[in-house]
Amino acid sequence: MASATKPDRLWFTPDDAANELIARDPFALLVGFALDQQVSVQKAFSSPRDLQERLGGELDACKIAAMDTGELEEIFFRKPALHRYPGAMAKRVQDLAATVCEEYGGQAERVWTDAADGPDLKRRLAALPGFGDMKVRSTLAVLAKRFGVDLPGIDEVVPTHPTLGDVDSAEALESYQEKKRAHKAKMRAQRS
Repeated sequence: MASATKPDRLWFTPDDAANELIARDPFALLVGFALDQQVSVQKAFSSPRDLQERLGGELDACKIAAMDTGELEEIFFRKPALHRYPGAMAKRVQDLAATVCEEYGGQAERVWTDAADGPDLKRRLAALPGFGDMKVRSTLAVLAKRFGVDLPGIDEVVPTHPTLGDVDSAEALESYQEKKRAHKAKMRAQRS
């Protein structure tokens, strides 16, 4: 079992309640990562709180998994939409919820607390719907650096380049986003 501590908030949005939710609720954190594509970090990680409010105050993976897909899509499309691609992301969040419900008994934190080691955690994250390599590495960094997840071999799977795991304040978020743009530019230049 991974040892871990919970921060009282993550600094990924300008909304303190959203920052507190993604730090307190492991499923909200995973939903934020699932939505972190084609929108700003701030939008992706504030949307779990908006979704929670639209669902009546609870982000329950098993309830979301069991919802009528059309109903969940309507919630995502409601203005302001929860994502740039609300239909696709409603499906992604529902698929994520089904995975968390079926494989982890509805307890998202078991993705990391039940992991045997760093490579196992990386494999578990990569198996989540919508979690590609970049998202997996960023999630690993947040879990290790912000939540204190300390597993054998974790250092081998946590990236050394700037990630959301380095964000510990509003100012650090701005700095991270600048470094991320520079890192992506460097990666594009190396592929050319």
